[in-house]
Amino acid sequence: MFTVTADQVLPCTITGSWPRPRWMDESMWGRPLDTCMMDIRFREKFQDAMATLISDQERAGLDIVTHGDLHCDEDFAGRSWHHYPLQRWAGFEGDHLQSWATRSPWLKYPPGTMLNEIYTGWRWPRVVGKIEHRPLDYDKVWRIAQARTRRPVRFGTCCSQVMGLFLDIHTSAYRDKREVLWDMAVAMNEELLALKKAGCRCIQIEEPCFHFMANTYGQDHEEVKHYLDCYNREVQGLDDIEIWIHTCWGNPNMQRVIDNDSYAASLDMYMSQARGDVWTIETKDRGMREIELLAPYMKSKGKKVCIGVVSHRRLQVEQPEEVAAAIRQALKHIPPERLIISTDCGFGRQGCNRDIAFFKSVSIALGTNIVRKELGLPTTYVPAGDPALQMDLVADKPA
Repeated sequence: MFTVTADQVLPCTITGSWPRPRWMDESMWGRPLDTCMMDIRFREKFQDAMATLISDQERAGLDIVTHGDLHCDEDFAGRSWHHYPLQRWAGFEGDHLQSWATRSPWLKYPPGTMLNEIYTGWRWPRVVGKIEHRPLDYDKVWRIAQARTRRPVRFGTCCSQVMGLFLDIHTSAYRDKREVLWDMAVAMNEELLALKKAGCRCIQIEEPCFHFMANTYGQDHEEVKHYLDCYNREVQGLDDIEIWIHTCWGNPNMQRVIDNDSYAASLDMYMSQARGDVWTIETKDRGMREIELLAPYMKSKGKKVCIGVVSHRRLQVEQPEEVAAAIRQALKHIPPERLIISTDCGFGRQGCNRDIAFFKSVSIALGTNIVRKELGLPTTYVPAGDPALQMDLVADKPA
């Protein structure tokens, strides 16, 4: 159900994570949010940082904002994105290097590469018992964020399927990884239902991994079908809110993790079989390849598509006209009422710096306004692009 974008044409947003202010040097390290918030230093920094990152997004002119993944710890290469639920649910224990035998084939890299450094540096809990839900406090994090803006806050979370890629089983409670994935999906569903009950009307499920799995094993493989089943179980009961499905090709310290980055094998799974309303795809960093494959799905009612028009892997800030050109290319295959404008992936968790993230977001809004004007659509006010609000330029500008 389109609860946020129902009446919006070409809305702008970002994928999710946002660079922390330098003074936000607190992390949760597995503790409950309530425990952290009893520390007055954490409480002040966390709430002020949330207000700051939302203000950044509003000044950039984004129509839909996020909580910036501020609850995720500031750890190596963004491990906390996966790790946050694993630290808190029952059935997990310890911090261990994942065994080579259970590591996915696309997560094996030679020594001397950044990705080898990352995947041998990351440590994971082992499955040691029955996996059961314990609160992740997503509802509380969302309330803190939504209280600081009148724009809708989309809450994003790492999904259970991608977390399962890193787990070794050390218990008789499970016969194989498939059962682990299913119980994690059930646990995450309980958390998402609590988030919905809190009032959140837009939830983003991140990286169900059909595209990785289908490229590796084939779209008809039983493992791939099981991933789809687990994802659909994870979002059960959320039909009356807007569900986004985010996909990209990796973002540990801004790195692509696989060479075969084609969506072709998983296209129908995401567009037709996975429950949800919006599918977000990585396009800018891939040169807008395969955008034409979406055209047949636009002939009937269905999901909207959210494209990346700026790259999270590129330090150079894209200019608004470059953003507009990418949108025009997408509009050849996707009607404006089915198109959403965003980033390829998130900016934070040992990603790019805050200035780069901010001005890339400004370019998204300004570039989208160029196309909106061409189509005769209303534009969004972009405070960062207002000549009257520049700190120095206007006063010195000749009449």
